[in-house]
Amino acid sequence: MRLPALAIYGMVLLSLFSSHVNSAELPDIIDRIRPSVVAVGTVMPLRRPSAQFMGTGFVIGNGNLVISNHHVIPDLIDVAKKETLAVFSGRGEKAKVHPAKIVKADPDHDLVLLEISNGPLQPMSLAAETEIREGEAIAFTGFPIGMVLGLYPITHRGIISAITPIVIPSNNSKNLTAKQIQRMRNRFEVYQLDGTAYPGNSGSPVYDAQSGRVVGVLNSVFVKESKETLLERPSGISYAIPVKYVHALLKDAKKQ
Repeated sequence: MRLPALAIYGMVLLSLFSSHVNSAELPDIIDRIRPSVVAVGTVMPLRRPSAQFMGTGFVIGNGNLVISNHHVIPDLIDVAKKETLAVFSGRGEKAKVHPAKIVKADPDHDLVLLEISNGPLQPMSLAAETEIREGEAIAFTGFPIGMVLGLYPITHRGIISAITPIVIPSNNSKNLTAKQIQRMRNRFEVYQLDGTAYPGNSGSPVYDAQSGRVVGVLNSVFVKESKETLLERPSGISYAIPVKYVHALLKDAKKQ
């Protein structure tokens, strides 16, 4: 990690603890944070379409860092065919492409920190690690249907329904999957939301509906694999990784 990037975490903390963010109407908050919500995927010049959407992310820090879910990053990138990791900003059909690289990954909490070129973009502010409680109003903005119709972010709102362990107990050990067993060794609490999310929403910022500060990272795959494996018909429940793990990821990146 380059030396100038080491100051990024300090800048994130500065945006967190500086001037008080006044409460605002949700439409005003959406207008403010929309430029910070980006698509995450890959670009391959000879592929049609050349851009492939994998998930959503959001900009933080100095405007050159993006947070998303680790599972949206492809396991293999075809370097021989000039495929590259990329972030897409803008709105509508004219998306701007930002080459990206992985700065730090946290597979245990399904988070990844990316650094982009051709920035900076407008960053979002992170909430304190313990700022949210059950029952508080939240919203999340992302791309549930990808870039099929262009970059048009969609916002859902709801509340924090529960703060719950990532893995549900099983009455029979035979019903446990390998992924559940692995995650039982690294149990942590996640936010259960009453808003419905889709696979393209993975990595979307979940933010306080009054301040716009990020309280979590939406996760529509990683948590469900543990929480809803035993359900015959998975529910429309959505989950978010608490922002405290984003803070931890930034601290680890600073040490790197």
